[in-house]
Amino acid sequence: MIKSLSIILPVYNEQLRLKSAFSSILNFLKRRNFKTEIIFVDDGSTDNSFKMINSFIEKHQKKKLKKKIKIKIIKSKNNLGKGSALKLGVKNAKFDWILTVDIDMSVSLSQINIWLQKKLINKKHFVYIASRTHEKSIVKWDFFRNILGLIMRLFTFGILNIKIKDTQCGFKLYKKKVAKPIFLKLKDHGFSHDIELILLLKNRKIK
Repeated sequence: MIKSLSIILPVYNEQLRLKSAFSSILNFLKRRNFKTEIIFVDDGSTDNSFKMINSFIEKHQKKKLKKKIKIKIIKSKNNLGKGSALKLGVKNAKFDWILTVDIDMSVSLSQINIWLQKKLINKKHFVYIASRTHEKSIVKWDFFRNILGLIMRLFTFGILNIKIKDTQCGFKLYKKKVAKPIFLKLKDHGFSHDIELILLLKNRKIK
């Protein structure tokens, strides 16, 4: 079902998490069997994130990565918010499917392979959202995040009539033809951009 995939990773002052993220990315690339591009979007970092990502790219370019793999970085001059970083990444994505992922990899990239193996991705749906609240989820949340998640679910269920339990999960898969126009409409670049994206999809009756 997936022949090519663009992976968008928003980054803001993430130098402490990047080494682990790099390892996860390389492990994923060894096991995937479709064309892939990795797009880091540095949202105005003031630490060593940009330098570390550039070094990672240069190192693996020298190793002559297979033609089916492309890795690049896009840099914003200012910190505009995660929504803005994702919007910029989606704008520059080339491949047929677009996956957005948080740099902490709370949901592993390998989840895509699991979805494919279980044939969960089909022609009827154009967007797939991972849920850390799913009964089979192995992601552990701390107490503070659990409380925030509960408040968010009450708000989205009761007021916005959104039936998705984990709207804030950064692991979202979109068909490119859906993602491009939706992200172009995105106005909220902060914490609630996920809610706006889902409302935009809902208003357009995109499954």
